Amino acid sequence: MQKSQTQFITEKGARYMGQLCKHFAHKIDAGFDGNHGYANFPFGTAKLRADENQLEIAIEAEDDAALNRTKDVIESHLVRFAFREELEKLDWRDAA
Repeated sequence: MQKSQTQFITEKGARYMGQLCKHFAHKIDAGFDGNHGYANFPFGTAKLRADENQLEIAIEAEDDAALNRTKDVIESHLVRFAFREELEKLDWRDAA
């Protein structure tokens, strides 16, 4: 199992987490409650946690290709939703 994580420093972490989970829930199993959310893609899973300072995202997938696809989907949507904050790219840290 391949793993990676990132964090986005923002005061709107809960808002972005909600947007992501609601958006993904139209097509996959996704949801959120309080400060935690999830998205179960066919190719990987994402767990999200938000507080007043950040949005943390941890993902898992079977292989590197699936991990990269999961990263791309999460990142492309978050960049679009957070356009006012001029987010261009997330800094992913892959687990060894």
